[in-house]
Amino acid sequence: VQLVESGGGWVQPGGSLRLSCAASGFAFSSFRMSWYRQAPGKERELVTQINGFGDSTWYRDSVRGRFTIARDNIRNTVYLQMNSLKPEDTAVYYCNALYNRANDYWGQGTQVTVSS
Repeated sequence: VQLVESGGGWVQPGGSLRLSCAASGFAFSSFRMSWYRQAPGKERELVTQINGFGDSTWYRDSVRGRFTIARDNIRNTVYLQMNSLKPEDTAVYYCNALYNRANDYWGQGTQVTVSS
């Protein structure tokens, strides 16, 4: 099982980034996919999630309207489009795949830094 995130980096406030998470080794379309983030000194928090079919999503209030999650069940990849980025979005972003408690997988994380 592998989840490999990419697309992180540095961006100025108001800018955009697109994160990708490439999955392998499991039945991707059966898993709910999520993006979490962890800022320095803070607990990891759920940012957004999408169901297996890709027709149901959830966003935390602080990113709703700015972030968009999407998945491609052919390419086994989940994306996070982040627009209008703010300094408070600075964190390590993690991809998660969940089917049940025994099938709960994490990526290694990708750093997103928003600063001027």
